[in-house]
Amino acid sequence: MSEQGRPSGDTTLGFSPEWDQPIRYIARTHAWYQALGFGTPYRYAQFDQVPFTRLAKPLARSRVALLTTAAPFQPGLGEQTPNAPYNAQAKFYAVYSGDSASHPDLRISHVAVDRLHARDDNACWLPLPALKRAVAAGHIGELAPRFHGVPTNRSQRHTLAVDAPELLARCRADAVDAAILVPNCPVCHQSMSLVARHLEANGIACVLMGAAKDIVEQVGVPRFVFSDFPLGNAAARPNDVASQDSTLALALHLLDHACAPRTTVQNPLRWPGPADWRLDYMNPARLTPDELARRRAENERSKAEAQALRDATLADGTAPSVKE
Repeated sequence: MSEQGRPSGDTTLGFSPEWDQPIRYIARTHAWYQALGFGTPYRYAQFDQVPFTRLAKPLARSRVALLTTAAPFQPGLGEQTPNAPYNAQAKFYAVYSGDSASHPDLRISHVAVDRLHARDDNACWLPLPALKRAVAAGHIGELAPRFHGVPTNRSQRHTLAVDAPELLARCRADAVDAAILVPNCPVCHQSMSLVARHLEANGIACVLMGAAKDIVEQVGVPRFVFSDFPLGNAAARPNDVASQDSTLALALHLLDHACAPRTTVQNPLRWPGPADWRLDYMNPARLTPDELARRRAENERSKAEAQALRDATLADGTAPSVKE
């Protein structure tokens, strides 16, 4: 049965519905953009070998940095709430840093998250409060003085040649022992996986907290906490402090105890919303031809806006400023 329907599975044997499994985002995004009329499918990065660095000292004495693909709120650049339409004007294409002691206003309207299931709770994509609680509880030695924003670039070459080395330099300047990386959209998961590989290869132990399992495992990362939640909720369920702490605890345990690369742990928590939420994201079978045509036109406009912003950023190197 197509994804538009709701396959029931084998009720006599107690099977789950066919859609009740992690979304294959590579196939889903390929199908989506082909339905919008685009040509050759995007090639996601793929590696055989994965670097691995053990923590040089116990996590309780380590300095940990947070990396995010969320963007600083920028007044005057349109609606930037989690449920807002995709906002290419709010994108950023240069690494930025913010004060870890602050309460930054970071948003996800600039990337392809699951807007239907996004909520106005930035702890879902930015586990800074949970990290501060982990420091207070003695689970982490200390937070690095800065957190870092990672641009979402479709160009793997740019991420590897420009953004990853810049992030490594900033982490080294802050004497970081380990890093936690939290992506949001499909390409965010690729960008963060590439950055994690680079940091790990240069002596900084990394764990990625994400929701696009197929992309992360195809790229190949040292440690991965997979939460089977809609994109934009990799760090927690909405308005659920207990899930913030338990999901972070899985990541911290991996940093301390993983003994080999490609170690994946699945978060046991389930999404609290509709059981068939996986059928909503980028699913052309659920849209009419007129709606697909409208989405195609929107995509073309957004691409042009994003390209103009990227060209301007690469020309002058401007990074967004972080506000509380």
